[in-house]
Amino acid sequence: METSNNPNPDTHNLKHDATAGYSMREAIDEAKRCLNCKIPQCRKGCPIGNDIPDWIHELSMGNIGNALKIINNKSNLPAVCGRVCAHERQCEGNCVLGKKGHHINIGKLERFVADFDGEMNLSHEKIPARTRGRVAVIGSGPAGLTVAGNLARKGFDVEIFEMEPEAGGVLMFGIPEYRLSKEVVRREIKKITELGVRITCNVTIGQDYTVDDLFDKGFDAIFMGTGTGKPNRLPIPGGENQGVRQAVYFLRRVSLFNSGLISRDEVPVRKGDKVYVIGGGNTAMDAARTAIRLEASEVTVIYHRTADKMTALKAEYDDAVAEGVRFLWNSSVTDIHNTDGVLDRITVVTDGEAAELPADKVIMAVGSAPAARIVSTTEGIEVDGNGYVLTRDLPYGMTTRKGVFAGGDVTNRPASVVHAMQDAQQVAEGIAQYVDAIKLMQAIDL
Repeated sequence: METSNNPNPDTHNLKHDATAGYSMREAIDEAKRCLNCKIPQCRKGCPIGNDIPDWIHELSMGNIGNALKIINNKSNLPAVCGRVCAHERQCEGNCVLGKKGHHINIGKLERFVADFDGEMNLSHEKIPARTRGRVAVIGSGPAGLTVAGNLARKGFDVEIFEMEPEAGGVLMFGIPEYRLSKEVVRREIKKITELGVRITCNVTIGQDYTVDDLFDKGFDAIFMGTGTGKPNRLPIPGGENQGVRQAVYFLRRVSLFNSGLISRDEVPVRKGDKVYVIGGGNTAMDAARTAIRLEASEVTVIYHRTADKMTALKAEYDDAVAEGVRFLWNSSVTDIHNTDGVLDRITVVTDGEAAELPADKVIMAVGSAPAARIVSTTEGIEVDGNGYVLTRDLPYGMTTRKGVFAGGDVTNRPASVVHAMQDAQQVAEGIAQYVDAIKLMQAIDL
């Protein structure tokens, strides 16, 4: 079986930030390299159309406040995007200087501007009175935060309902600390609340309240940004063993441990474990690299195709290899074995050859689907055969239930944080158009 690994794994602390940020001098020097193209390909490569050359030009002159103002016109989460966006496939991958082998490090520059704002508290936006209408947002992940922020800036009274004890969704509980500090997420959320957005945690819509309850509370429109919280499962014999965990569950437990909410014993991976991760996306890389940080003795990613077919970013794969993660290509787990109920080995088939390998934990990172809590308790919201919410184009994002909108992963459109934000921006426009229309009709009836 072919594997790739590094013999000297780097067992970083769980809260280690994977990439160092720029100093002021480094950021300005890097910004000065920008050619300020007349037709900027970097902007075309950005899903949310960030005016990249404009804010980089301001940064090159030391005008960080101006740079931030330009960024805020398109993004509610610059410190997040600066860290976790797929820059190599988007803005940086389209930079003309990349053809010469040295693109502008746009992600690190955006991170610098956002972090500088966080430290110096530069943002002081003038927000209109919240009189245009009331909107409830279900979920506080990237889609929910984007809709909330955009509508607040348009004069809407917005309240977010979050089922977890803390806001942030996948940003808080699904992306490892070494890639995205939870303090960064909290800082970005604070900026949203400073726009007048209220956040109510520990409330599950579909359980504590229904959509109809929210309308009864006086909301004019409701946005569903609930993501895909139901992990997919592979029908592998032995997959019900306690040693088999979903990547979403595993990463959430680690996040809770890092926040001091649970003990180390409640994290599924123990020191010295032999861990196998099934999958080939960024979540699989996150799970594998997190297991390394938990001091697993061996971590191996099992993927049914070849390296060039992985959906994970090349940078994430390269970092995983550098940290000691092994890879089995063209491989599938066909059986998970146990002795007296304890997982101890797996059967792996590679290119038709089967082998039994010792194992302590198996983590599945094979995608997820929407939960049905809201749909099952609300009449009129239609879904497709896989449970994804169906929406229309006019007004953009509205479901088959009048006044209920949806966006982000729950609609099966986005594939990343910034794509969820892109979709949510369009939905926010659709919500604004809808609420304005119903307010006008109410005024006419009067």
